Amino acid sequence: MKLSQQEQGILLLSARETIFGLFDNEIPQPEIDYNAYPRLAQKVGAFVTLHLYDELRGCIGYIISESPLFETVCEAARLAATSDPRFPPVTKIEMHKILIEISVLSQPVPIGKYEEIEIGKHGLILEELGGRGVLLPQVATENNFDTKAFLTALCRKAGLDPYWWQTKKLNIKSFTAQIFAEEKHWNLTGESI
Repeated sequence: MKLSQQEQGILLLSARETIFGLFDNEIPQPEIDYNAYPRLAQKVGAFVTLHLYDELRGCIGYIISESPLFETVCEAARLAATSDPRFPPVTKIEMHKILIEISVLSQPVPIGKYEEIEIGKHGLILEELGGRGVLLPQVATENNFDTKAFLTALCRKAGLDPYWWQTKKLNIKSFTAQIFAEEKHWNLTGESI
């Protein structure tokens, strides 16, 4: 599924409105007409990443979702702002400086061998021994990872020995993502700030 620029804009603005709604009860929760935007009704996974001064400030999402994409993004935005265990909740003052990035995921597929992993194209999911780790495709490129470093980071994220991937073939799935982000800060009246 390839979202249009208009659909991307709707999702970015709705994510921002959802987070600002946490601070101001007068801001209505975003709504969408699924008849006008049927792709936003599809049930696919999505992650919302918050960046403050080019640093990660929160990231939460769903690999798969039983809710429409629009609702999944709004929920992931709320959780990224309030429930990422690595960070305290986002403040209203911070939200004026935060840029939002959204990753809309394809269906995960098992990989047969590590050589199938394409850096910059594939995100990875690891589920082993009760541990679970997810790394979005952009994590590898942002950190200049090769395949070995990507697998090491994935094991670490799942709470496993970072080099466990070298001792056995792990239960890994890959996915792709359409990634789009705000380029500048906006207030809810549509003005650049």
